[in-house]
Amino acid sequence: MTQKVLVIEDEPTLARLLSYNLSQEGYDTTVIDHGAEGLQVALQRSFDLIILDIMLPGMNGFEILSRLRQNGNRTPVIVLTARNAEEEVVQGLKRGADDYMTKPFGVAELLARVSAVLRRTGQDDGKLTESTDKVITAGDLSIYPERYEVILNGETVPLRPKEFEVLLYLVQRPGMVITRDDLMNVVWGFDYIGGQRTVDVHVSSLRKKLELGQQSVEIESIRGVGYKLVMPKKLGSSNG
Repeated sequence: MTQKVLVIEDEPTLARLLSYNLSQEGYDTTVIDHGAEGLQVALQRSFDLIILDIMLPGMNGFEILSRLRQNGNRTPVIVLTARNAEEEVVQGLKRGADDYMTKPFGVAELLARVSAVLRRTGQDDGKLTESTDKVITAGDLSIYPERYEVILNGETVPLRPKEFEVLLYLVQRPGMVITRDDLMNVVWGFDYIGGQRTVDVHVSSLRKKLELGQQSVEIESIRGVGYKLVMPKKLGSSNG
């Protein structure tokens, strides 16, 4: 059964980014941009998870969270807080939040948190239990999304978290041209203040670490646009 996620977020760019990527992961996603309306929808409909921004028009996230718990609604909630807002984190957790994310954040990290919260709170409906040890195979690579681990020819590849997230995003979209902006938004967050050079540096480092595989995937540069992951040709294949 498809898991349902309610996103209560009024920033249009972030809301679209979350909706798109959650849908790509197979979640049935509903987005509401107003606090009071979000509370109403959360109380009237059944969801497996709620992603809740704190600063909202009409009613803030703290009030929504308190109202949900007062009404006996135990749907897991991940709150989105401002940078360095420790007080917001504490308040959210005290009012019944299950986890939190501090802006700016990469969507890849959020998706990992969503998976972890659903699994931890028993909302996985059997789906995420099966995927706990899910492995994605690409050439010589074995990629474990839940563990942030990559195995190449039997050896663990020491990737930094952002390198892993770049690789995972590309591997899940083989042959597709992914722009630098897409990678920036998904891995570093839509309001990350660094430049696109950050993406290039991580891709360059990633390439060097994958060079040891005879059948390793190739990250191809698309001049002026971004990158494309090319799957290795099978051994024995030839044009003649």
